[in-house]
Amino acid sequence: MAECGRKALSLLEAARSRYESLQISDDVFGESGDDSSDNPFYSTSGDSDSDNYIAEVGEEEQQQQQPKHHHQKRGDKDSGHSWAAGGGGGSSGAGPPGSLSRSQAEEEGWTETLQDVTVPPYKETYGPAQKMPATATALDFFQLFVPDNCIQNMVIQTNMYAKKFQERFGSDEGWRPVTAQEIKAFLGFVTSTSVHRCESVLSIWSSGFFSNRSIALKMSQARFEKILKYFHIVAFRPSQGSNQGLYKIQPFLDSLQQSFSCTFRPSQTQVLHEPLIDEDPVFITTCTERELRKRKKRKFSLWVRQCTSTGFICQISVHLKEGQGTDGLATLKNKPQLHSLVAKQLCQNISGKNTIIFTGPSITSLSLFSEFSKQDIYCCGLLSTRKSDCTGLPQNMLVCGSTPAQRGQSRVMMKGSMSLISWYNKGHFRFLTNAYSPTKQGMIIKRKSGEIPCPLAVEAFAAHLSYICKYDDKYSKYFIFHKPNKTWQQVFWLSISIAINNAYILYKMSDAYTVKRYSRAQFGERLVRELLDLDDCSPTQ
Repeated sequence: MAECGRKALSLLEAARSRYESLQISDDVFGESGDDSSDNPFYSTSGDSDSDNYIAEVGEEEQQQQQPKHHHQKRGDKDSGHSWAAGGGGGSSGAGPPGSLSRSQAEEEGWTETLQDVTVPPYKETYGPAQKMPATATALDFFQLFVPDNCIQNMVIQTNMYAKKFQERFGSDEGWRPVTAQEIKAFLGFVTSTSVHRCESVLSIWSSGFFSNRSIALKMSQARFEKILKYFHIVAFRPSQGSNQGLYKIQPFLDSLQQSFSCTFRPSQTQVLHEPLIDEDPVFITTCTERELRKRKKRKFSLWVRQCTSTGFICQISVHLKEGQGTDGLATLKNKPQLHSLVAKQLCQNISGKNTIIFTGPSITSLSLFSEFSKQDIYCCGLLSTRKSDCTGLPQNMLVCGSTPAQRGQSRVMMKGSMSLISWYNKGHFRFLTNAYSPTKQGMIIKRKSGEIPCPLAVEAFAAHLSYICKYDDKYSKYFIFHKPNKTWQQVFWLSISIAINNAYILYKMSDAYTVKRYSRAQFGERLVRELLDLDDCSPTQ
């Protein structure tokens, strides 16, 4: 027994050492419990979602194969555990559209003879691109992404829009031109809803439970409402040829994207997905039916490329579900085609660096991965016979065989450096990768189930994706809670939320964190006070 225990421990340590880079920001929000020193994939806490990552999705996939049972329909988002929910499936019948018969697969070069695959070294050193001083404040980190010239542009455009509006609809005697200091305060008031949840930002000035008298005195409610009424990033519609659906926010998104690229270099392993941006379920349960009706359904989707070592969001891509976008996305109705184009947009700046990208079922496809490999971008993606484009893949690897598989059993076929893996764990899971060698084995260690053997690609996918799941579970709590009706305003405040979370990651990796170790909530509170230019805003307070 002691020898078995030592063997399990050595396997665990070997698995952890392969992904020690994930531990750099395991406590990224400063709020983790006893597991903060461990890789979240191997968390030992009883309520850890990521610890049950493979087990849960295997059970769900097994349920999907049972006939005549009705299950709640899940969304198509490639986020959190829903990725793996689409990873199983399949039947013992014909394969998905575009898949190859056995003879066709052999003609196309698919073989069961395996060869070793090696990814060249990463050509970047990851981390902050510039060194921030130990005296840097929360506002300093935030202004790496929203600098003074961006604030000044908001001032100019808001005043221009107010003038245009009043010329058309009559003068507003209560309005006076806004200043940069007032725009900062305006951002501070709205940002405060990410720390102190309230159903309306106007609750700050109320006398109820959500009031915040400590900041309410900085600006009157009437003045705030005037700025809220006229606030704009782009006051006038540009000429044809720009992204018409997002014209009011696109310059800000472009500036934000450039600042993300200039301030941080991500690690070799990154993930493409949709972050959690839906309503807080706790708040929804407390809303009245009238309030829920007023909250319109989101008309856009947001995709990101995210560093799996730190959680830093490196690039964002906004897709309007309805409208006249000119980016080529609005005309695509086929989801795999749409998501493939989104993936290309997100990865256009990382070619030639030997980056490893993890993807969900709706992005994973042989054609996309082959195109990426020509750009020195390596991939590891979960496959779904329902959501993925299975064109060019062997049919016999995509359907469940008549012989029951044993837990941990896997089959692999290769075409060149591309491996198609079918792995069983309470259900069949399929992966497509050219980033990990099919000849190398990994191990998933569960408290209840013990050691589950798997190909190295499966272990890597589970380890990196469960970290992102854990990150999203925490960082989604700090989204700005102000919910405007206009789409461009929703995108703006969401992108501000992402910028603040990125600012906190840079703060955690800087010398300023050694001066005062703020949690994510404390960092948000400091940023609000600094935007409002309140006293005692030094980092040591």
